[in-house]
Amino acid sequence: MKIYLDTANLGEIREAARWGILSGVTTNPSLMAQEEGADFEDTIRTICELVNGPISAETVSEDADGMVREGVEFAGWHSNVIIKVPSTTEGLEAVSRLGRRGIRCNVTLIFNTNQALLAALAGAFVVSPFIGRVDDMSYDGMELIREIAEVFDQDPDIRTQILAASIRHPRHVTESALAGAHIATCPFNVLRKCMQHPLTDRGMASFLADWRKREAAMALATAGS
Repeated sequence: MKIYLDTANLGEIREAARWGILSGVTTNPSLMAQEEGADFEDTIRTICELVNGPISAETVSEDADGMVREGVEFAGWHSNVIIKVPSTTEGLEAVSRLGRRGIRCNVTLIFNTNQALLAALAGAFVVSPFIGRVDDMSYDGMELIREIAEVFDQDPDIRTQILAASIRHPRHVTESALAGAHIATCPFNVLRKCMQHPLTDRGMASFLADWRKREAAMALATAGS
């Protein structure tokens, strides 16, 4: 499973890109709104320079014509830009029309399998089920991932990838991979927590303490010779 970062914060993207594990980045209007004073186009162009992979830029139009117009503009900024559209009937039309232009789309705000299936049939590059928000509604977000994966696997013509979104904690990342997601897009704090474990910290402290004892003993031996 590939890992994307879900943010519009350039500092977070630079840091995560330095780790060498990012395959892409997802943004949305809410994430952009958190970056006060940031220009949308400049931000997307900079992200494309930092991460060599699909970068989602979301449309804000509610009709297909507007989504297509924005999508064509955004796609012109960089070859790695993919266009994020909502899971609506207007969004389906936009996906189909943009696909005929060779422009890839990420259909977002997926909350059931039918939405994912129709988006795939329209030609979506990825579909984004929001597992955390599904859990919030007392349904099983991971069961949704599994169901979409099973449906997609039954049709060899479907090449759409499943992108697990609304990741809330590190366990969501593991469970998404086990459920059949191709991609998980994570907030920076969740991605950082994926590499944190108290036993790792204790092990490092123990190794370093033993090394320092060895160095001190060697220094004493050298001084006494």
